[in-house]
Amino acid sequence: MAHVGPDNIPIVTACYEPYAESMDITTVGELEELLGSPMPRALAKERDRLKQTDLDWLALSPFVLVGTSDASGNCDVSPKGDPPGFIHVIDDRTIAIPERPGNRRGDGYHNILANPHVGLLVLVPGRRETLRINGRARLVSDAPWFDAMVVDGHRPIMAIVVDIDTIFFHCQKAFMRSKLWKQDTWTPDALPSHAKLVKSVQDTAETVDELEAYYAEDRYRQGLYA
Repeated sequence: MAHVGPDNIPIVTACYEPYAESMDITTVGELEELLGSPMPRALAKERDRLKQTDLDWLALSPFVLVGTSDASGNCDVSPKGDPPGFIHVIDDRTIAIPERPGNRRGDGYHNILANPHVGLLVLVPGRRETLRINGRARLVSDAPWFDAMVVDGHRPIMAIVVDIDTIFFHCQKAFMRSKLWKQDTWTPDALPSHAKLVKSVQDTAETVDELEAYYAEDRYRQGLYA
């Protein structure tokens, strides 16, 4: 449920409906009845190796979402970003994603050690299509091609190597519905600062002011690669 806050910014509050009233989909037949039949082109668009168009897309992409799950099926999606072209192409069936300094949790990496199957969503800012890559991943601590992934003089900490099973472009509709790239729809100031978000969900030893200093962009930027 939503109401209008300061500066006419919509504020959403939780409105929980009784779970018992939901109509769950439990069979493939029920699902397909709702979705309908896919177009032949949609069924045939999967391929198992990179084409030149894919290479051009990867060369322009600065951002990818990496989906993983552990041996029990518990899932994680992690964002990875760097200058455009940071996803390194080893060959037409293999790519590598560098790891930079982060929070050291390594949730997705733990998942890969337990279950190598991964799903990638590769974005190009301003484009409403996405490139989807599914495959099997492994972690490497060094390789000759690490030299090609140096940024600001820093080699990656490690990398995810993905052997491609399927690759295809996903249509524009989600981005058209969401207007994700329409800057006049952006309302970043409707939410508190990152420090205040952290403090609101965690009982941290640091005060809000201490967290604001820690997450200050100038200080945070110093740790992007070192």
